[in-house]
Amino acid sequence: MAKVRVRPEAGTLYLDFFYRGVRCREQTALPDTAENRRRVQALMNRISKEIRQGLFDYAATFPESPRAARFADAAPGRSPIATTPGTQPPAETPTFAEFSVTWRKEMAPQWRRQHRESVDATFDAHLLAEFGDRPIGSISKADVLTFRAKLAELPGRSSARLTSTTINRIMGLLRQCLTEASERFGTADVFKGIKRLKGRRPDVKPFSLEEVERIRTSIRPDYRDYVTCRFFTGMRTGEINGLKWKYVDLDNGLIQVREVFSAGESEADAKTETSIRDIPMLPPVREALLRLWQARDPECEYVFATRGGYPIDAHNFANRVWYPLLRYLDIERRRPYQTRHTTATLMLASGENPEWIARLMGHANTQMLFTVYSRYVPNLTRNDGQAITGLLNSRYQTSTAAEPESTDAMALLGKLSPKELQELIQLSRRNAQ
Repeated sequence: MAKVRVRPEAGTLYLDFFYRGVRCREQTALPDTAENRRRVQALMNRISKEIRQGLFDYAATFPESPRAARFADAAPGRSPIATTPGTQPPAETPTFAEFSVTWRKEMAPQWRRQHRESVDATFDAHLLAEFGDRPIGSISKADVLTFRAKLAELPGRSSARLTSTTINRIMGLLRQCLTEASERFGTADVFKGIKRLKGRRPDVKPFSLEEVERIRTSIRPDYRDYVTCRFFTGMRTGEINGLKWKYVDLDNGLIQVREVFSAGESEADAKTETSIRDIPMLPPVREALLRLWQARDPECEYVFATRGGYPIDAHNFANRVWYPLLRYLDIERRRPYQTRHTTATLMLASGENPEWIARLMGHANTQMLFTVYSRYVPNLTRNDGQAITGLLNSRYQTSTAAEPESTDAMALLGKLSPKELQELIQLSRRNAQ
């Protein structure tokens, strides 16, 4: 994502952006002042706009840069790149860069601001670099597959190569854009028959009950109520950081998820339609919110705020509070977002209705609960099947059979489908009433 940064050793500003898949850093001699930042940011905004429109001329903007010659063939007005041998690109279709600007403008009202910025960053870093100057009608299925193969060779942020999830996200945007173009201009559907790469399940590493309590009791006092609410509400980072007092109903014990805080701003729309929900307060959550309410600054609208009255900064919390605490406690390093996964697994382990848990988490259905979370339940509770051993006994034991061991119970559980497991949990709850 394009940014204006400062060189610590010199105190001067520089531009940091992606162009044609290459990260570019162009230095200035301007010291870091408010006026100079405004001027350089204006230049950065213009460059970003021209890149999105396929109009950026590197040599004209940075004539003294060593990269100017490298990108000379990308200057606006150069002849289009030929595609598959023996084919002639249709003359009536716009370039990919031109149509991508139109498509993103049309889609923008459907996207949250943070997602719009993510889409623009993906186009700048990958898609425009590969297809920007190409007429839409000249892009073939072979071109798309070649591009995907190139992505698979790129280094990832924390892995040797880009993950299949990242590649699918990039290719998904390309698919949406080209599919819309094919409907408008009558070009071929180049994604026909191209399937998503198979990826592993989401990286879910919930905390155990013991770890939850160690974290809650050891964290800085000014963050204790914050992490308590994270562990026992299942709220997403943007949801809990953006929580305002007007959405906290202490009388009825409800938290209303209506806004999120991301990229330094509050947004009135949650992540998805199902994300707009009411969360009942568990006792530890209500106690924490009562303490915060009694000590609140009447001028501050945010529940979890800094001394300056701003929402907690996710990166600051993670790097200065969360990760140092995990190191101190010798607990495996995990993102703060794993508190949300912990909520789901703890509730599944306690036998709560899966549909109720899905609504609490803001999921559209129970699929994720059974495909992702359920396999962690035994380790979290450390009961290893004992919680429903009695129920399994009542269904499968003979009159002379001894009570099965917990491992036997888990073996039986392993043979059940997600639907059967859900029915079994509900039956267990009815029997306990």
